[in-house]
Amino acid sequence: MLTPLEELDAELGEAARAWLDAALAEAAADAARLEAAAADTARSEAAADASRTAASPYASPSWELRYAAAGRHCGQRHADSVRSLLLVEARAPLASVTRLYDQGTAAERRAVLLTLHILDLGDTALPLVEDALRTNDTRLVAAAVGPYAADHLAPHAWRHAVLKCLFTEVPLTAVARLADRARGDAELARMLTDFAAERTAAGRPVPEDLRAALALTAPAGHPAPPTAAPAPTEES
Repeated sequence: MLTPLEELDAELGEAARAWLDAALAEAAADAARLEAAAADTARSEAAADASRTAASPYASPSWELRYAAAGRHCGQRHADSVRSLLLVEARAPLASVTRLYDQGTAAERRAVLLTLHILDLGDTALPLVEDALRTNDTRLVAAAVGPYAADHLAPHAWRHAVLKCLFTEVPLTAVARLADRARGDAELARMLTDFAAERTAAGRPVPEDLRAALALTAPAGHPAPPTAAPAPTEES
């Protein structure tokens, strides 16, 4: 089975492959510099992070500039994969991840969100997920409910993320580990039932995704709670 880098190598042209090789080398070198600084236990973490850009404290590491240019050099179809590889190769710290998200386009932000679960950030990147879930950009919402959210979002925030998907018509297939986290969740069942009732009262259809999610909330061996009855049609 090919690795993501091998898959890209097979699809990119010669110039794009050369650009990617250089970008990944810069990311790896930056990660090595950070690790070397962190190994010096006499220095603080803040000082180690500052050493990354000692030559120019106002400049971002060169690989971050490559991150923004990924679509231009490797094509928009491969941009997510290229950006993810850069983040992983750089072992991107929270400062870099936050900077790339805050300063990035929607596509660059999406790539950050899609990669969070394979970076060693713990709960520290949750503000980025929470920011994405406050938007109405369906690309960001879908990326925000991936594996990182499944592992780190608190129950209350995760339930609202599920509802956000329903409100914005993001398919619930985007929600990582939906079945695991929804199982036996009575509060999620209540929220979904209330949402279904609101839709029915407004004469709007209840999304099939909602019915499927509601079925998942039932404890093992118990039937799913019913949704609101369908709104009457003009013929009835």
